[in-house]
Amino acid sequence: MKRVYVNEKWCLGCHLCEYYCAFAATGESDMARALRGVKINPRIHIEEDERDNISFAVSCRHCTEPYCVKGCITGALTKADGVITIDKNKCVGCFTCVLSCPYGCVQPTEEGVVQKCELCVATTEGTPRCVAGCPNAAIVFEER
Repeated sequence: MKRVYVNEKWCLGCHLCEYYCAFAATGESDMARALRGVKINPRIHIEEDERDNISFAVSCRHCTEPYCVKGCITGALTKADGVITIDKNKCVGCFTCVLSCPYGCVQPTEEGVVQKCELCVATTEGTPRCVAGCPNAAIVFEER
């Protein structure tokens, strides 16, 4: 199964992947209009270590044995074809999945439900937007 991988040596820390991720979630065709005046809440996040001058993107790893899915008390998180998705109508905001994820990839939203990377399966065909928008090819979508 293809997954998102990051090469921290190439990551510039520009945060464009976060904007492309937030843009993908809007369903709009113009990024500037879709995100103008909006506080973005992306499903991918850049972490920076200024001491070692390293930046890298953190997103869901779609684990083989996902603790977040096992811990979900309502069945809102499911895994199909290797992709872990969220049914926001089933999520009750208990955040057990947030506590269960060893990578910190499941995050609460302002609406009281959770969100995580779903590889843009609902919005794009093929390559996730964060990968397509990375100017330095530090984020790749491939099978390893």
